Amino acid sequence: MYIASTNSTNTLLKELIAKGQEPRFIYAGYQTAGRGQTGNSWESEKDKNLICSILLPPNKNLYFLNIAVGVAIIRVIQSFVFERSGLCSLSEAVSIKWPNDIYWKDKKLAGILLENAIIGNEVKYAIAGIGLNVNQTEFVSDAPNPVSLKQIYGTDFDIEKLMQDLLDAVHTVLKEPEETIWSEYKAHLYRREGYWLFEDKNGIFEALIDDVLPTGEIVLCDKNGQNHPYGFKQIKYRI
Repeated sequence: MYIASTNSTNTLLKELIAKGQEPRFIYAGYQTAGRGQTGNSWESEKDKNLICSILLPPNKNLYFLNIAVGVAIIRVIQSFVFERSGLCSLSEAVSIKWPNDIYWKDKKLAGILLENAIIGNEVKYAIAGIGLNVNQTEFVSDAPNPVSLKQIYGTDFDIEKLMQDLLDAVHTVLKEPEETIWSEYKAHLYRREGYWLFEDKNGIFEALIDDVLPTGEIVLCDKNGQNHPYGFKQIKYRI
């Protein structure tokens, strides 16, 4: 379902479900109040990017849905690049920055916002809100490091085709064994090898990524060999 403009595709999809409708997805040309994680805004020029929300089956482990959607986005980008060039150089530079941003090198290409609808003790459904920078070439907000597929690749992309491929990829991924998705997610982790600078409440330190737990926590190993688990917003990459 396409809509030219809305305040938020996640909000609109929830409103339609509350009215008894259940569209599989909504994608919009423009959002007036696009949201990212913990209230961050999402900048998008009209009709230049893929802004969508996908209705997902209920899953109590919201973080697993995050990684499944992240893996689906990576697969779609890889497929588009291979189709257009026959090369994988671009796709190899695309990674998933914990917890769920899609990066190209050190720049943010896409973001994901997962929301569960819980009634009583039961998870009724989940919604994946996705913002993928596609054909936008100028960013005017204070977001520190955005990048688009066009900036990287130098050509326009078919947003409607991307949307359909993404929808298919998400539903394919959700049918696969969880172990397969976890393995693919970890293989695509941003800065998954070597020591990098991180910052927690105690300051800046060097560590490597040891693991990501099913609960969504990232486990960093410092140079003394000590492991430290962190939840969302408890640790920052120094980029």
